[in-house]
Amino acid sequence: MRAKFVMSEVGIGLRRNLTMTFAVMITVAISLSLLGIGLLANSQVRVMKDYWYDKIEVSIFLCGSLSEGASCGKGVITQEQKIDIQKDLKTLPVVAEVYYESQGEAFKRFQERFKGSAIAQNVTADQLPESFRIKLKDPTKFAVIESAFAGRPGVDIVQDQRAILEKFFKLLAVLRNGALVIGAASVFTASLLISNTLRIAAFNRRRETGVMKLVGASSFSIQLPFLLEGIFAALSGWAVSTGVLVGFKAVIDSKVAPLLTFTQFFTWKDVWVASAWLLLTGLVVSSVASFITLRKYLKV
Repeated sequence: MRAKFVMSEVGIGLRRNLTMTFAVMITVAISLSLLGIGLLANSQVRVMKDYWYDKIEVSIFLCGSLSEGASCGKGVITQEQKIDIQKDLKTLPVVAEVYYESQGEAFKRFQERFKGSAIAQNVTADQLPESFRIKLKDPTKFAVIESAFAGRPGVDIVQDQRAILEKFFKLLAVLRNGALVIGAASVFTASLLISNTLRIAAFNRRRETGVMKLVGASSFSIQLPFLLEGIFAALSGWAVSTGVLVGFKAVIDSKVAPLLTFTQFFTWKDVWVASAWLLLTGLVVSSVASFITLRKYLKV
């Protein structure tokens, strides 16, 4: 009977403040959706790091006809120099694999990458350098390769792909942090709206709460319907935000992933984990906001 009474009080409160309740639900949904997108952005950065760091290579570009490096003063690299460089690379303990790429292979890869562009039509195979592509056991050990081969006769440039990726991931981190900050600010705004809604509800129902106090109802019994109203709004907003994340993932899988095949994207597991965090956030924020408001404005 008590549970039925509490639920009836919750229903009455929601109907009396229908417009405000709807506004709270929409605000919570938008806030949690923004926070969820920030969480998925964080997962995307992690997935891309795991994917790309596993594929990182060090490239040693060899002297060619167009090389201008100081170590290429004697012209195109000789066959003997190439053999010595390859032999020395294989003896280094930090090296996992060594792959030699000829000018023809470099030209073929260049044509595939820039297929259909004007630049692909103006580049010939003899303009592209030969290179050694090195897979390191530990991508952070680039300095070992650089110190051993930079400036060596026959070597034009020693390039670390990790340095290029770090700049890209720093940019992604800025965007991710921005999304998380906006989401957190929106959740705070939603908590204020929940607080104001409950404050108005407590004022409108002050006569009922006064009667309940006179007949001996406990403070918890009086406050519980208001608390459940806030939790109801949070759960409704969470359900909508989860739907937004599911739709976002579906768009990524159907529209974006087929176009950007050079990387991986966050998984459905990341979506459910983010949804769980949003549920926890929504319940905690609504409960805390409700409790503080009721303690202050509902004198029982």
